[in-house]
Amino acid sequence: MNKQSNLYTIAYIAALAVVVGAALAITSLSLHDRQQQNADRDKMRQILAAAHITVPADSVIAAYKRDITDAYIVNAEGKRVEGDAFDVDVDAQTKMPALRRLLPVFECRAADGEMKYIIPVYGAGLWGPIWGYVAFDADGSTIYGAYFAHKGETPGLGAEIEKPAFSSEFIGKTVFKQGVFMPVAVVKAGQKPLGGEDYVDGISGGTITSKGVGAMLSDCLTPYAAFLKNLSQKKSN
Repeated sequence: MNKQSNLYTIAYIAALAVVVGAALAITSLSLHDRQQQNADRDKMRQILAAAHITVPADSVIAAYKRDITDAYIVNAEGKRVEGDAFDVDVDAQTKMPALRRLLPVFECRAADGEMKYIIPVYGAGLWGPIWGYVAFDADGSTIYGAYFAHKGETPGLGAEIEKPAFSSEFIGKTVFKQGVFMPVAVVKAGQKPLGGEDYVDGISGGTITSKGVGAMLSDCLTPYAAFLKNLSQKKSN
């Protein structure tokens, strides 16, 4: 074949594309297990972070197995259902009606010796998804800790939701007021919500991301109201 011809050039490019594509596919398959392990380890780290448990990267799995004493799924009635809590796609669940969602719960023995109940949340920020975990005390109302993360919020603005300065504002806030479930609101600094619920100040300059966090908490925590109320009743008995 004439190496100067268009046919040769096309054939060469096609062959090169096949070889490179095959190499990339083989590499992706060979690294899949490791990538999944890294993703699982990071998820474990985030769950633990909501309960103020931070450990070196090489100790995350051991800490998770030690401190997460149980993991299960509940429904909107607060009852356990079958399934693996760790494998629940929270993003997909948020797109379903609240009454049909699978709601993961992670029980954790925290540093104070008390049991904490960690709930995942998922929503939308300005530029992409935001997510996190909220840990509750055994009373089912008081927030023990929170962890938030994002995919692409603006550095110095919306991205500040991942900083402890923001997540620590949620500590001690409650979601039940005189027996009524009221998720914590995120409002502009200097303002207060009209409903009387507990609130935290939003990120300065990150209004849309802050509103996204507030909407995320309302959408994701509300289906857990029955479960959290059951915890409150057990605590009072």
